[in-house]
Amino acid sequence: MSSSAHRDAVRTARSVVVKIGTTALTTPTGVFDAGRLSDLADAIEARMKAGSDVVIVSSGAIAAGIEPLGLTRRPTDLATKQAAASVGQVALVNAWSAAFHRYGRTVGQVLLTAHDIAMRVQHTNAQRTLDRLRALHAVAIVNENDTVATNEIRFGDNDRLSALVAHLVGADALILLSDIDGLYDADPRKSNARFIPEVAAPDDLDGVVAGGGSRLGTGGMASKLSSALLAADAGVPVLLAAAADAGRALADASVGTVFAPRPERMSARRFWVRYAAEARGALKLDAGAVRAVVGQRRSLLAAGITAVDGRFHGGDVVQIQGPDGATVARGVVAYDAVELAAMIGRSTGDLPAEFRRPAVHADDLVAS
Repeated sequence: MSSSAHRDAVRTARSVVVKIGTTALTTPTGVFDAGRLSDLADAIEARMKAGSDVVIVSSGAIAAGIEPLGLTRRPTDLATKQAAASVGQVALVNAWSAAFHRYGRTVGQVLLTAHDIAMRVQHTNAQRTLDRLRALHAVAIVNENDTVATNEIRFGDNDRLSALVAHLVGADALILLSDIDGLYDADPRKSNARFIPEVAAPDDLDGVVAGGGSRLGTGGMASKLSSALLAADAGVPVLLAAAADAGRALADASVGTVFAPRPERMSARRFWVRYAAEARGALKLDAGAVRAVVGQRRSLLAAGITAVDGRFHGGDVVQIQGPDGATVARGVVAYDAVELAAMIGRSTGDLPAEFRRPAVHADDLVAS
């Protein structure tokens, strides 16, 4: 496979997030395999010895809890999933700790929920913790906190979490490792699918059909593709490869599919507004306001708002919708919902002085 500037960017990245899927840590029958984890630790250690900082986003907690609890298969109900995660999280982090202890490295565990990333204060605290672990030369093992996450509040899978973490820590590259050796235009197990070595532009995904997750994991190609595009859109190059090829993926990025990043890295605040923060409500705009906000990147004024939905406060993130209800942007609103409802359609000059700020400033607006 020929090299490219994007593969070189992954190969030379000084700060890397490595996401490891459940299937990379289990046998074909679904039993957690510490030996596979140890092999992956060897490849990661080689990358760290070469000079890179590495943060690991590791799936496998629920799978690791199946056997100790005497279960015969992955649970389907939330309570048993959380119980399995509680037991399996101990086994998982102990396995990582034992694997890196061979190299004299200390492991630190960081469990996150969607709420931790969505709320600005918790988001900043998580960033500070991860940065400090790296400064102290500890290996951070990140996972979703499945013991408290619910069906309503969760990342959905660790692929998305890894993309968020990559931006959170300012990583130079994201490497997604699973049982899939790269992106195909269809399921390679069911057809004569075409391998796609590089995604440099949206046109490269024309005709691609991505499937769902495995029996043991929650991701799948659709999840990996979505997460790779999320990270790339934020300015982080991504390599999607098989865990069996981890050595080559981490050494020279000569395997798998590489996703080209946007030329300029998105700021931490804009990334948080667009991808991480939970929207607390919505503002519906008239067509003129949509043109100003999306087309001209101008601040949103109360005069262009036609409806307010939800209960939100100043500083919350809201969806910004066009006349048809489709979301065209997200932004940080300056007023409470009650205040803004009284301002709908009014020109700035007709409002009291304390309400003459934009409803959403251009600096806090991110188009969809």
